[in-house]
Amino acid sequence: MATSHEHDHGHQHGGGHGGGHGDGHGGHSHGVSADADRRWLGIALALITVFLVVETAVGLISGSLALLSDAAHMLTDAVSIVLALVAMRLAARPAKGGFTYGLKRAEILSAQVNGLTLILLGAWLAYEAVRRLVSPPEVEGGLVVVTALAGIVVNVAAAWCISRANRSSLNVEGAYQHILNDLYGFIATAVSGVIVLTTGWARADSIVTLIVVGLMFKAGWGLLRESGRIFLEAAPPGVEPDRIGDALASHRGVSEVHDLHVWTITSGQPALSAHVLVTPEQDCHAVRRDLEHELAHDYGITHTTLQVDHAAERVLSLSAAAPGPAAGHCADPHGPVHHDGTHPH
Repeated sequence: MATSHEHDHGHQHGGGHGGGHGDGHGGHSHGVSADADRRWLGIALALITVFLVVETAVGLISGSLALLSDAAHMLTDAVSIVLALVAMRLAARPAKGGFTYGLKRAEILSAQVNGLTLILLGAWLAYEAVRRLVSPPEVEGGLVVVTALAGIVVNVAAAWCISRANRSSLNVEGAYQHILNDLYGFIATAVSGVIVLTTGWARADSIVTLIVVGLMFKAGWGLLRESGRIFLEAAPPGVEPDRIGDALASHRGVSEVHDLHVWTITSGQPALSAHVLVTPEQDCHAVRRDLEHELAHDYGITHTTLQVDHAAERVLSLSAAAPGPAAGHCADPHGPVHHDGTHPH
């Protein structure tokens, strides 16, 4: 019974949809409503766009690279919010055809674009700042101070709006990081304006630009790293697959766990699949339900697909004698094999 195709299919279907996903939708939330997110992001986008036009004009008039760098950064803020809004609409589309997860990964792609734009723009601004350190132009300190202070107010308001949205989304978090970095940049720009205004030392403007660039690189790299982990199907941060495998294998009646995969579908949606072998006297469905409950309760993973089969006598004897890949139920198991009371091999 355990090795038949019909039996395997029944357990896979029961584990992946009847238990894992059913509990998942009832047991956890994927964030506030999309309509609320879009409303707050829209307000932030309007604030940033209006101020962006004003700041660019003042930056050109005053000759301040720090203001222009802030304006360029605000342009990426606006783009990041637009990308977030587009990604939200794409991610909300139902799964169909070849897109079995729908377009939920669109938000991760948006976050990766946000990170890349921060790094590329930062590289250009770093070049301009160094060039101006060598040959500093005249800077109107008074205009810089007034505009930077206004920018602080606008960015605080925009950051507050985005903080009201669902920041567990890497997509929304990317837009938030853009604006938060811009806020720090405006504070630094205001300081540089005061220095230029009181001392006439124009190089302060370029030095502040380099500080802003450092913040942009830090935020951009963080977004690229996190989105890259999701695209590479890495386990979510803080989740140790080997520990999960050992825990599942130590469950009563389980003799082996292999083909264990833990990944993230999109922000806040971890998923797990595994092939579980149980001793002949066990009820496969009961074991599956117990394991799903354990995964949801102990690890917060509710999107699960567990294929549960009875272990053949040959597998049981090999597992007891020499646990390892050779004892696996599959001809080519992926990753380590976990046995009751043993570490993965």
